[in-house]
Amino acid sequence: MAGHSKWANIKRQKARVDAVKGKTFAKLSREIIVATRTGGPDPAGNFQLRTAIDKAKAAGFPNDNIDRAIAKGSGQLSGDDALEAIRYEGYGPGGVAVLIEALTDNRNRTAADLRAAFSKNGGNLGETGCVGWMFDQKGVVTVVGPVDEDALLEAAIEGGAESYEATQIDDDRDGFDVFCDPSDLETLNNALQAADYAIAQVENRWIPSNTIDVTDTDHARSLLKMMDALEDLDDVQSVTANFDMAEDLMAASVA
Repeated sequence: MAGHSKWANIKRQKARVDAVKGKTFAKLSREIIVATRTGGPDPAGNFQLRTAIDKAKAAGFPNDNIDRAIAKGSGQLSGDDALEAIRYEGYGPGGVAVLIEALTDNRNRTAADLRAAFSKNGGNLGETGCVGWMFDQKGVVTVVGPVDEDALLEAAIEGGAESYEATQIDDDRDGFDVFCDPSDLETLNNALQAADYAIAQVENRWIPSNTIDVTDTDHARSLLKMMDALEDLDDVQSVTANFDMAEDLMAASVA
């Protein structure tokens, strides 16, 4: 899994900035609505909802908004009845593969918005399946460090983990991403919590099977601009791409 943490770190930093601006609230609400509709309104018996609520609280999402989203998802309030999860695929500048997960009540609108975001930034929206084969979905539990790696490995294996790697959670905290099959995510999370590890994040994440190295400043700038344009769309929940670039290039390109 090495090499996949840098973009995850940038996305965490961007999410914190967006949260301050209130840009993530609509996306968090939709995630809670769909999780409630899928598994019921009780977080104790709905792991997907429980993790969505934890993510919302970490972003400063008000409790009243969480309750309202759960009420919508359980049918107690009207609105967002037609939300569906759709995966889109495309190419960025330089042939970078891009995988997008969206929640939408209007497929035509979402596809049109995505197509515009791609084309204005040197990419193009592709057909279903064009790049999906380049990615594997993994469950990821991010543990706050520092920790004893041998002890973490033992607890992780007990929970069904496949691998782990060091990561930077934010400017003040380092940690480890522990990877597993998506079907084992709840088991792994419970095992690490039972071992008294501090958990920063629990999610399913798309991991590219190969990466394209980006070394040119102009290429990096246009690529990151496209990623921002895609992530800023209201219907988009997550964007993943198979590029890698040096941290100093990434920092210079987003400055």
